[in-house]
Amino acid sequence: MKKLDNLNWSPKWVSQLGCIKGCLDHMGVNASDAWVYGASGHAFIINIHDEVCPSGPTAWNSPGMLALVENIGCKIENVSSHKSAPDFEEKKKSAWEFTKSAIDSGFPCYGWELEIPEYFVVYGYDDNGYLFKGPQTNDPTTSDAKPKPWQKLGEAETGVLYISSVKPTQSKKDSVLVKEALTFVIEHDQNPKKWTFPRYKTGLGAYDNWIKAIENKTANGFGVAYNAEVWHECRHLGVEFLKEARARLDSKLTPLLAEAQGHYEVVRDKLKEVTEIFPFLAFDPEHIKDPSRREKAVAALKVARNAEAKGLETLKKIVDKL
Repeated sequence: MKKLDNLNWSPKWVSQLGCIKGCLDHMGVNASDAWVYGASGHAFIINIHDEVCPSGPTAWNSPGMLALVENIGCKIENVSSHKSAPDFEEKKKSAWEFTKSAIDSGFPCYGWELEIPEYFVVYGYDDNGYLFKGPQTNDPTTSDAKPKPWQKLGEAETGVLYISSVKPTQSKKDSVLVKEALTFVIEHDQNPKKWTFPRYKTGLGAYDNWIKAIENKTANGFGVAYNAEVWHECRHLGVEFLKEARARLDSKLTPLLAEAQGHYEVVRDKLKEVTEIFPFLAFDPEHIKDPSRREKAVAALKVARNAEAKGLETLKKIVDKL
């Protein structure tokens, strides 16, 4: 058995970033939650299925985001596959050896669906499989989960095999980090086909999907509640990122950063309203059938969309200045 002490999952709705934050903390890389979300661009993106499937937050092409996370001061390497791949059995062995090598060298790891379809930190291994912590426990410092047999990784419902190691590296200048993150956010809005899959939309189109599905009574109630929590968390930390950027960047950018902050505060607050209309932790399938709840949610989402449009325009101005 081999374990890394003090490697914990940072509880987040975006579990991948919660895992990365835990790995950064373990390595002593100083980055706030807001800086991680902002640097990755995730604080300002959105991805919504046309029936508001709960897969929205994870069903998109995320490698571009991981490259941006590295600007904070880490190198993320992975082994990935799908159980439909002809070399899947070999990939499972490769992932197992890759993880053991990283842990033996003192580098933290994280992976997909070691239990539920979310990300988990991998803090060690034993003779049988991966030792992990994540969304299945209330305490991020402990895990009651049994080791995940290495032969079973990727065999769950989604069929995705994914394990990453996180290693320290040189961080980029704050101005470069912010510019690259916001450039990605703008592209994520304007070039959705590059970043997502059929039936999903990004950016302002994602709001259109969300609003239309609720109005047409085709929205998945569980998905509405889950997406609301995820994207509210993102916009909340997006606001905090813009505050932190004001402290880190040239004062000439302060007015534009403050302007963007004001727009995203509106988005944050309106998405918070949606989380209260459709509470995830008190999920009730009858909520989505309630005309009053649907009407209130649509009104909040329309205001959020308008504020998001203004926010994106301001982010473009910030990129131009940088």
